[in-house]
Amino acid sequence: MIQILENIDQDLLLFFNGANFKCLDSLMFFISSKLFWIPVIFYGVFMFVKKFKKKFWIPLLACVFCFIITDQSSHIIKENVKRYRPTHNTELAQDVHVVNNYRGGQFGFFSGHASNSFGFAFLSLCFIKRKSYSYILLVWAILVSYSRIYLGVHYPSDVFVGFVFGVFIAYVLWKLLILIPYNRKLFVE
Repeated sequence: MIQILENIDQDLLLFFNGANFKCLDSLMFFISSKLFWIPVIFYGVFMFVKKFKKKFWIPLLACVFCFIITDQSSHIIKENVKRYRPTHNTELAQDVHVVNNYRGGQFGFFSGHASNSFGFAFLSLCFIKRKSYSYILLVWAILVSYSRIYLGVHYPSDVFVGFVFGVFIAYVLWKLLILIPYNRKLFVE
């Protein structure tokens, strides 16, 4: 059963990674970079300030804390699980389309990009409940996560587990935050 799941994971990776176009290579490489985060973070801070005025630092600090937890957890789990990235898997590496010779670190389970982006997006959406904001953040998180598969540095299951982990951590932080009576009045509409 495990082998069947691994084969499906590899087939999905090669399907999405194999959709390589020169114009998409540069775009996906950029989407996977830290620079792609900057406008979204500024937009999030702007929305926090707009809605919460002087208390904007509370959701901002919660999102930073969420990022730290998801990022560090991903790193620790990668080093303990030791699942090779597709670009480092000797049975698969020759079939993986690599962009700008970027292969990522040796281990890839689970995707820090997916857990960080979905953690930030979900927690941020708990604070700012607007359709336009929701669409922007969800599309951004999906693009960041897909870029990791496109670049061949994560299997789809790495990204899926990162998504689930990021949303879980954001949900737990949100629930803890609204347990504080003062915060409940401020954040729950």
